[in-house]
Amino acid sequence: MKAYEHTLKINKIFQSMSRKGNCHDNSVMENFFGIMKQEMYYGKVYYSYTQLKETIEKYIKYYNEQRIKSKMDYMSPVEYRLNHMAA
Repeated sequence: MKAYEHTLKINKIFQSMSRKGNCHDNSVMENFFGIMKQEMYYGKVYYSYTQLKETIEKYIKYYNEQRIKSKMDYMSPVEYRLNHMAA
């Protein structure tokens, strides 16, 4: 474990950890990653890191700006926030 933590530190990577006994800390991100994998990852082959990175960046933009959700009155997250900030 110490070698792993040392490798993270020298590469300036910060380990994400939930508080002890709280399984809900990362639930929003876990949900997002699950949806993202279903919609743009499973069943596809990416031949380079660059191709995968570009696809993820495009997906995040699509998810925030175009993908509608019934829980958000059939608006994208950006539309929903802008609509409710004006209210």
